Order: sequence, then C-alpha cells, then structure tokens
Amino acid sequence: MTGKIKVAIVGASGRMGQMLIQAVSQSEQCVLAGAVDLKDSPLLGFDAGQLLGLKTGVTVTSDLVLGLKDAHVLIDFTRPQGTMQHLAYCKAHGIQMVIGTTGFSEEEKAAIQEASLQIAILMAPNMSVGVNVTLKLLALAAKALNEGYDVEVIEAHHRHKVDAPSGTALKMGEVLAQAMGRDLKTHGVFAREGYTGERDPMSIGFSTIRGGDIVGDHTVLFAGTGERIEITHKSSSRSTYAQGSLRAVRYLAQKRTGLFDMFDVLGLNE
Repeated sequence: MTGKIKVAIVGASGRMGQMLIQAVSQSEQCVLAGAVDLKDSPLLGFDAGQLLGLKTGVTVTSDLVLGLKDAHVLIDFTRPQGTMQHLAYCKAHGIQMVIGTTGFSEEEKAAIQEASLQIAILMAPNMSVGVNVTLKLLALAAKALNEGYDVEVIEAHHRHKVDAPSGTALKMGEVLAQAMGRDLKTHGVFAREGYTGERDPMSIGFSTIRGGDIVGDHTVLFAGTGERIEITHKSSSRSTYAQGSLRAVRYLAQKRTGLFDMFDVLGLNE
C-alpha cells in the first residue's frame, strides 16, 4: 500500500473513538477517512474532531456506506453485535479491520476467522503494547510456576464496562492455561459464593471489579507456600490502546488476508 493509510473509525463519539481520532490526526502514516456512529450520536453531522478542538474534514455519519467509502481499514472498538455487522460489510467490500471489541461468542469468533480468508483482520482484546508484553511474561512465568502455585486473575475497570471478565483477563487466562497444559473451559473459576470447599490446585480463578473511571488494571497472582509473585499491568490512559491500534493498522497495510493479533505486530510469536 502506497501513500497514507485511510482509516475509518466506528463509535466515533465514544471515549475510545475520540482517542483514536486524535491519534490518527497526529499520525504521519495514517489519515482519517471516515467516522461512523449510532443515529443518536451527539456528534452526528459535525466534524469528527470537534470535541477535541480539531478540524479533520470528516463528518460523523450513521451511514456505514458513506463512512467507509474511502477507507482502507476500519478500527472497531464497539460491541459484538455491531462489530459483526461491520465485519459483513468490510468482508464484502475488501476493507481491512482492526477489532478491539470483546465479548464475542464462539460462533462469532468462527465467523471472524472465516472472514479473514478474504480480508486481513487483526483482533486483540487489548491493543496496548505493554499488555501484550505482559502476556508474554505470563506465559514464561506460568511454565515455571506450574506446580505448587495457585493462579488468580484480578481485573478492574470503569463502571460503564458491560462485559466481565474483561477480554484482556480472559486472554490472560487462555495464555496461562496453554502454558500450564490446562483447559480454561474446565479449570476456569469465574464466581465463588457460599461453601465452595478447598481450592482445586488446577483451577485458574478470576475476580472482577467495576467502579469509577478505572481505565484498566490487570494482575495475575501466583500464590505459593511462603511466597507470592504478582505480574501487573495498569492503564492510566486509553492513548496506549490508540497507539497500539495504529501499529496494528500499519502492520495490516502489508497484508491481504489472514487473522492476526498484537503478538504478530510486536514479533512476539516468533
């Protein structure tokens, strides 16, 4: 792909959408080509950068056809139902996708996999470079701490988050399970109440906190006899997700088809 990468953003008036618009506007490799949001968006009909004090020349629209007509790639941090609709359009029109949406069903994940045979898709529950390096560290720790250590994943997010555990926490659980030779569907424990009996040493526990404006905190606790090891990542700004998303966009510019993740972008799958 030559020239600047033309990027469209869906969910343009949301917190993440605004952060992405700002990041694209400041990028030397990318240019904002479209901004899409729901029909009740307060930004509908206005410049996508108005709330940021920017003039992007792109008007927010609820018309997906209009919003994506010039786009090379769509960045989507919305909800599964919306993302699947956007996926169908992108698949039909050869538009690449960077998907940061979480909470997909197994059937929806399969549909995304199938679509990647026709377009290039990068999907990750967390676009932060730091989070993805943390995932790599967790895999290393889990292999060494496979016996004699109880494993718990603790995550905290803002009061508006609608899915739990977070996609990042679930990804951490998947990484831990794979490194430890366990099945997360069998050994994942997502709720404890009442008389639970002793802890199964093979279990991977999850705890969820929702409150305030917490951007995103994740800790994996390896609790042994006489010692504890904690690996923690804390986000103080969504800008890390936006910058990671732009790295993903630049990575996809070299691809025609396939399903990728941030490990591919960062060279951590090698």
